[in-house]
Amino acid sequence: MIKAENLQKSVPVAGGELEILKGITLEIKSGESVAIVGASGSGKSTLLGLLAGLDEATGGRVELAGASLSDLDEDGRALLRGREVGFVFQSFQLLPALTALENVMLPLELAGHDRPQQEAEEFLTRVGLAERMTHYPRQMSGGEQQRVAIARAFASRPAVLFADEPTGNLDTTTGAHVVELLFELNAQEGTTLVLVTHDLGLAQRCERRLLIEAGALVEEG
Repeated sequence: MIKAENLQKSVPVAGGELEILKGITLEIKSGESVAIVGASGSGKSTLLGLLAGLDEATGGRVELAGASLSDLDEDGRALLRGREVGFVFQSFQLLPALTALENVMLPLELAGHDRPQQEAEEFLTRVGLAERMTHYPRQMSGGEQQRVAIARAFASRPAVLFADEPTGNLDTTTGAHVVELLFELNAQEGTTLVLVTHDLGLAQRCERRLLIEAGALVEEG
């Protein structure tokens, strides 16, 4: 489902370039759950962004769902993401002017789904928010907002779900509930899950772990 070969990322800084990723090569199979772990600043979120086509690599190549990202322009990558990819972020990324239902419906409408409202209602019900569909993000707790984000991610039935520190803004109890929900839906939908986290307990829930240190892949397990 995902393949990276000699993936590199550098950014210009005063006096030269800062190397963030140093030639990472990996493969993630369809339906697999993989955690990318490492200390803050190790490059794990940068790696996720490159694998998802949110950013462009300095060198190397990425294949996502059979497509070479380097062969696509930004519009092409956006179309691929809309068709194949779901996201769950630490900061929820909900639109404040839209209700929970509208937040879940929007990407479905943009992707041209036939029944966006029915799909959105189904997944909001599955995450336990049937009574909160008409509420706005400001009227919801952090845990409820993240459940909306999870419903939005799964509603398009993506081939791949990328999650970047999905419990980072939640208390321990709420975070544990969100994790259970995330893995339950992932198992039901058969989605490939790529999870960035500094939480080793959360990482242990995945089938495989990739340890990133100073921009290099140092361990797989």
